[in-house]
Amino acid sequence: MERITLHDKSFVPYIPYEKIMSSIDAVADKINADFKDTDEIPVLLCVLNGSIMFTSEIMKRLEFDCELVSTRLSSYTGTSSSGNVKQALGLTADISGKTVIVIEDIVDTGNTIVELDHILKEKGAKDIRMCTMLLKPDVYDKDIRLDYVAMEIDNSFIVGFGLDYNQLGRNYKDIYILEK
Repeated sequence: MERITLHDKSFVPYIPYEKIMSSIDAVADKINADFKDTDEIPVLLCVLNGSIMFTSEIMKRLEFDCELVSTRLSSYTGTSSSGNVKQALGLTADISGKTVIVIEDIVDTGNTIVELDHILKEKGAKDIRMCTMLLKPDVYDKDIRLDYVAMEIDNSFIVGFGLDYNQLGRNYKDIYILEK
C-alpha cells in the first residue's frame, strides 16, 4: 500500500485488506448466529453506492437464504457531510412484513441511519437490524442501535473499499486516510 491521489487530495494507507476481511468474517459470524435457527428470509438492504463491496463480502459468508434490495441516500459533498440526507433511489423491492438488515459502509453522524430507519418503518418492515463496516463513535450520537459493527475508527475522512471522494477511490481494496 502506498499513497494515492484522488482529485486534489492525497491519501495514505490506513486499514489493510486483510484486516477488513477478518472484521467482515466476525460480523458475518454474528449475523449467522442470529439467523441460523429461523425459517424467515431476511432482506439485506445495500445502501448504494458505498456499501456494494461490503454487502458482497457479507453475502458470501451468510449461511441462510436472504433477499437483496438496494436504496441510495446521499449526504456528502466532497469530504464533509451536508447534514441533509436525500433519497436518490427508493427501495428496489417491497419490504413490508420482513426483517431488514441494513448494510452500511460507514456511520458517522448517524443522519443516514435515522432516515433509513424512518423509511423502513414507513414501508412496513417487521424488524430492522443495522450493520455497518465502519463506525465513528466520536460523532455518532443517535439513539438507533447498531446491531453489527465491523470496525470502529476515528473521525477522519477515508476512501477505498467502496468509500469515495467525489466518486473516486471506491475500487481500492484497502482503506486510505486523508493525508494531514
